[in-house]
Amino acid sequence: MKLRTTPQGLIAHDPADDRWVLLEGEHDLLQFLADGEAGRDRAAAALAAPDATIVDPATAVLPFRPRSIRAFMLWESHVIASARMLVKNFFPAPAWKAVATFEKLTGKTFPKLRPNDRFREAPTFYVANHTAVLADGEEMWWPSHTKALDFELELACVLVKPLVDATPEEALDAVGGWLILNDWSARDVQADDARRNVFGPVVKSKSFANSIGCDVVTPDALPDWTTATGRVRVDGEEWCSGTTANPQHTLGAMLAYASAGERLDAGDVISTGTMPGCCGLELDRWIRTGQTIELEIDGIGTLSNRLTDTAVPV
Repeated sequence: MKLRTTPQGLIAHDPADDRWVLLEGEHDLLQFLADGEAGRDRAAAALAAPDATIVDPATAVLPFRPRSIRAFMLWESHVIASARMLVKNFFPAPAWKAVATFEKLTGKTFPKLRPNDRFREAPTFYVANHTAVLADGEEMWWPSHTKALDFELELACVLVKPLVDATPEEALDAVGGWLILNDWSARDVQADDARRNVFGPVVKSKSFANSIGCDVVTPDALPDWTTATGRVRVDGEEWCSGTTANPQHTLGAMLAYASAGERLDAGDVISTGTMPGCCGLELDRWIRTGQTIELEIDGIGTLSNRLTDTAVPV
């Protein structure tokens, strides 16, 4: 089931005739998702009602305010391709020459581009800025501290129950729905942080904004998250496509690790990370002011933001 939040309340999509129906009395998406099957039964009854109220889906707003955002990194191919392009575009020239020469002569990946054993031992993630979240259709400012802004197509879920020191099996029960997330990134800053910042490459390169889509689908609509497929269009032109197949870690392992020694709760967003091949960095292709970046995940929907040269919202 696909849901949106509007000023009138929650609306549900009826795929039979492509209409959006108001769920009378339902205003809190997270609470609706927490109700699980009971909530879906109420929605099904609303969709079947002869006097159902039809709502324009274009009136949708941010589906909920994230309590926190944790963004994982699960695909080695993304790590390698991204690292290669960071070196090519932003490291000193001798570093790129060494990488390019080694790979040309050997036909192998330069060893330092590969993630270390820690990548395979435990899920890798960073904590994003949940206070700077854009909705579908909102304009994205160009951050003043970067010349290399980038998009990342990511599949994310939202929790609807608390988790503390959860097992992988317990953790899965807390997942309430799936959505699209754009993890905006400052690549020149990321490269400098990777080389010189003791806190690593996700400090100022990742702390300024994320976007989340207005569509949220219930878990039964995506029973296997590793089968998701998506793509990115820039000004209507498809730049890339990818899938969530073959992640390094399971969703249960990710949530269990994130909840170790701390409390996760309803409204926490967990991103599975960039679909391999689905960021400008991997493509070595760069977005610019005035362009519209549209992310799409099949079965969920789209997320679109236009880049502007306006100041950061205050």
